[in-house]
Amino acid sequence: MSSQEYSLLYKINSPADMKDLSANELKTLSNEVREYMVDVISKVGGHFGAGLGTVELAVALHYVFNTPDDKIVWDVGHQAYPHKILTGRRDRLHTIRQLHGLSGFLKRSESEYDVFGAGHASTALSAALGVATARDYDEKDYKVVAVIGDGAMTGGMAYEAMNNAGLLKKDIIVVLNDNRMSIAPNVWAISNYFNEIIASRRFNKFKSNVWELTGKLDTFGDRIRKIASRLEGGIKSVITPGMLFEALGFRYFGPFNGHNIPQMVNIFKEVKNLSGPILIHTVTQKGKGYSPAEKDGQNLHGVTPFDKITGVAVKKKDGPPAYTKIFGTALVEIAKENKKVVGITAAMPDGTGLNFMQQEIPERFYDVGIAEQHAVTFAAGMATEGYKPVAAIYSTFLQRAFDQIVHDVAIQNLPVAFVLDRGGLVGADGPTHHGTLDLSYLRMIPNMTIMAPKDEGELRNMVYTATEYYDGPIAMRYPRGNAIGIPLKDKFEKLEIGKGEIVRNGEDVAILAIGNMVMHSLKAADILNQNGILAEVVNARFVKPLDEELLRDIADRFTYVVTVEDNSVIGGFGSAVAEFFAQNGLNDVKLRMHGIPDKFIEHGKPGELHEIVGIDPEGIARVVAGHVKGKDIVQDKAVKLVSK
Repeated sequence: MSSQEYSLLYKINSPADMKDLSANELKTLSNEVREYMVDVISKVGGHFGAGLGTVELAVALHYVFNTPDDKIVWDVGHQAYPHKILTGRRDRLHTIRQLHGLSGFLKRSESEYDVFGAGHASTALSAALGVATARDYDEKDYKVVAVIGDGAMTGGMAYEAMNNAGLLKKDIIVVLNDNRMSIAPNVWAISNYFNEIIASRRFNKFKSNVWELTGKLDTFGDRIRKIASRLEGGIKSVITPGMLFEALGFRYFGPFNGHNIPQMVNIFKEVKNLSGPILIHTVTQKGKGYSPAEKDGQNLHGVTPFDKITGVAVKKKDGPPAYTKIFGTALVEIAKENKKVVGITAAMPDGTGLNFMQQEIPERFYDVGIAEQHAVTFAAGMATEGYKPVAAIYSTFLQRAFDQIVHDVAIQNLPVAFVLDRGGLVGADGPTHHGTLDLSYLRMIPNMTIMAPKDEGELRNMVYTATEYYDGPIAMRYPRGNAIGIPLKDKFEKLEIGKGEIVRNGEDVAILAIGNMVMHSLKAADILNQNGILAEVVNARFVKPLDEELLRDIADRFTYVVTVEDNSVIGGFGSAVAEFFAQNGLNDVKLRMHGIPDKFIEHGKPGELHEIVGIDPEGIARVVAGHVKGKDIVQDKAVKLVSK
């Protein structure tokens, strides 16, 4: 890609370079930004469809507002690729979501234009209101704009923020990017005509003058005001969905065609100097301008490298199925036999594997939107009536419902099964999406049982055990990516709760591993064996309850013990083992806890990140050898955290 291919885009190194562009040039710039995204992301992968839909919004916002002095807060950062391109990061877009490259989301340390970090959804309104409140304390005069969309309006936090903003009456502009993933579009022609009128300076000046004049006319003036309000409100409620937003204290304008650059520029200019909370409703198309993404915005939401012409992903080598598919198909098998099993997800049916249940047993599948708190309490309510709800939610997103897990499920000891996809270091999405805290935040909750499979066969049996044989809160976490590739049995097997297994015998040191770290530990044991250390490897299976009988046996036979987990070492599996040894007077054991350090780990491929934190096979072997021998016997590698 050269400057000749993008003659205008390559002149834009910051929003300041856009200020003198004509309307036609803004259209050209939008087309070049979109084409540039297609060129780059087709080669390197990344979030795709949502950003294609926000190109004109990003161009218009940076054209009208004086960024970075004016603050634009983006929700769900995968909408913000055009924003990144326009704010000095164009030439680094090819590094996005790669080790040491650009973040796939908003990140304050990456750019002064990224006002607030955004990985999880529905946060922009709360953050923007906080920024606006701080601005007023400091008696400053910049504008604050929040851009929310791509389903984020299904999250209750957005409405909490709107309610508070309407009460505080702060000067804040909210742009609702409605790409049909949250609120249904309206007929553009009629609503645009009406809303261009009510957004204009002349109309608002006329309205203010009428209000001021009629205020002097006593009872007659009040009657005119009431009639005028009913007329405007009646028209809005008939041809716009603005009634809800007006009730929350926002002045509503829209819906507008979010791809009409001249119109969006005019609207932003008109409302820029209005006071109080403003909401501008724009209707956009996810995947706009790229035919395959327009036709299939769901599958081209986040992509691996793909063919630019067809939109088809570059074919990977055949391998084992993904853990997500293993879980999804297992749950369908179980649910066909057990009519009480129900699947619940929070806007991620494909990502969690519940799309299989959605297709085959739709009457027992529920997608509640980006509303993890509701999903958990909804599941709890079903559990009170004898159903076995399976709440399949990414590990990082379940954090948002911690109180509901405690208060609505665990205190009542209800049989809700939590299935946490993306446990551990997930890779390119980075610290906002890593699932490295789940073993810790779940372990502290009374009544909670926690397990993690070493392979796909064990995953199937854990799902079966949770739904068929366990009558309380239970959680299973598994990693992102493909399974091991072991042959699967036709029948499920019940697992005994709280029982682990020895998967390799040894004499010098015991490695206690959980989940996907079992396979890494077996490979580490091979390395250690070549260096004269015989390591026993234990598949713990359960973080809570622990296999106390097995731990006592380990303490009797080994002086050196190492725990390995793809979770924070603080409060996780290793901490549980350490607590058991300490509380039972097993003080002769020399324990080393190994896992994710007390840092937020940045984005990169899972294998790269495992190596960086030392939980790859070589890293585990190095730690174990250092614990036993007091020195490394594996070729040293630079172990350097990439977090800040």
